[in-house]
Amino acid sequence: MTASLIDDDLATLADVRAKARQARSAFLELEAADQDVLDRIVRGMAEAGTAAAAELARLAVDETGYGVYEHKIIKNRYNTGFVARWMLERRAVGVLWVDEVNRVTAVGSPMGVIAGIIPVTNPTSTVLFKSLAAVKAGNAIVHAPHPRAARCSQRAAEVMAQAAVAAGAPPGLVSCLDRPTLSATRELMGRDEIALVLATGGPGMVRAAYSSGKPTIAVGAGNVPAFVGASVADADEAAEMIITSKSFDNGTACVAEQSVVVAEAVAGEFFGRFEDRGGYWMSAAQQAALAEILFDERGGLRPDAVGQSATALAQRAGFGVPEGTRVLAALLDQVGSEILLSREILGPVLSVYRVPDSAAGWQRCREVLALGGEGHTVALHTQDPDEIALFGTLPAGRIVINTPALFGGMGYSAEVDPSFQLGTGTWSGSICSDNVTPLHLINIKRIAHEIRPWRTVYDPVDLR
Repeated sequence: MTASLIDDDLATLADVRAKARQARSAFLELEAADQDVLDRIVRGMAEAGTAAAAELARLAVDETGYGVYEHKIIKNRYNTGFVARWMLERRAVGVLWVDEVNRVTAVGSPMGVIAGIIPVTNPTSTVLFKSLAAVKAGNAIVHAPHPRAARCSQRAAEVMAQAAVAAGAPPGLVSCLDRPTLSATRELMGRDEIALVLATGGPGMVRAAYSSGKPTIAVGAGNVPAFVGASVADADEAAEMIITSKSFDNGTACVAEQSVVVAEAVAGEFFGRFEDRGGYWMSAAQQAALAEILFDERGGLRPDAVGQSATALAQRAGFGVPEGTRVLAALLDQVGSEILLSREILGPVLSVYRVPDSAAGWQRCREVLALGGEGHTVALHTQDPDEIALFGTLPAGRIVINTPALFGGMGYSAEVDPSFQLGTGTWSGSICSDNVTPLHLINIKRIAHEIRPWRTVYDPVDLR
């Protein structure tokens, strides 16, 4: 190893140690703060993040080459507006609730310093969300960005940090690694100062987070199916919802639809509306060409194909599409690892399946989830309560009805907790199946009085 590489490694290690130690000091200084103090800081951070939303979106697109500038602005503002307001309406520290009958009081306590692992696909919006959630819960946070999103992530953390200090927080409460590498992230996760790892990223990073030896909430991939049933209220609106969701920010959100499963009774109408709304049906040859530019020889997504527009992907694959094309669609009849277009694709590409009825639709959606999507999300377009009950048995943490998977799953158009980190449960190796909120970033202690004589523990219990 050359001297320059050794110097770089030492500088990286020094950066990790310095950020972790300063975060721990900031946490201890703020540890006794009540919710009003924390909310004042969160409000200042949210306002600063909203003001910087366009700047951060531009930095993210320019640095990573992924997504749509206007859509990244919306993602940033979603977190600093809608999500932040939801946070401010709730308590995370101090007394959370009191059960006067049973004489129990629940008290929220911060965890400490959080290591926030940031993905390349949604870097600035994830930094904004995790910073707000951490501070709302009284924690400090050190972000470890993906190396290909280092500058925009650092700027987002800087905006949050400066606003926090201006609102009265100690320096170091929010920070970001200056030299993000895989080894630096591993070092950060293993530091004694770190109380929790909050990780969003690819399968490799999620595995590293869970093997860090620290309590971890980590989420990764999702292969999300949408089912369009015979009772769909409006096939045109269903097509618009699915295409808008999948094309938003060029498909960089794992909660967006990956496959569409359509009941035969409405397939003709839906397919026509789907095309009218900007869906392009690929031929078998075009599907093969697209798969080649999306996936490498080992079946992994090629990084340079992520987050590109439908038109750009078609051009790379060697075919043209009509103006206004928003999504490339592959009509398939199988799901499997060898059927590359049936896998999760972080881009505006949908696999589409035609099925005879809801029972066959359920089976197809189950196959899609089994291919890297278990625990994530299912979208249903139906008015039939029996169909909803059937699909409600699928292994997914979010089953959203008559709404885009993206906007419903993240808690905007459906009443699930608004978040930018969606748990996938033990179905996919995650500890959490909820949408992650500040309430996942606290310890809850119960102050409980005696309500029955302790000596009665020796008495027999009548189970009748």
